[in-house]
Amino acid sequence: MLWPMIAIALGFAGIAVLGVLAVRVFVEVRRLARQVGATSERIQRASEDLERAALPLASRMHEAGRD
Repeated sequence: MLWPMIAIALGFAGIAVLGVLAVRVFVEVRRLARQVGATSERIQRASEDLERAALPLASRMHEAGRD
C-alpha cells in the first residue's frame, strides 16, 4: 500500500510543478508580447520619421535629375 501512495504523491507533485511552470511561461509570453508591441510602435515611428526626412531629399534629387 505504501508504493501506490508514493506513486500518487509523486504524480501529484509532477502535475503541480508542470502547473507552476505553465503559469511562469504564460507570464513571460505576455511580457514578451508587450515588448514586441512597444518595439513595433517604435519602429513604425522611426520609419515615419525617416520617410518625412527623406521626402525633401528625394524631391531635390528628382529636380536635379531633370536638369
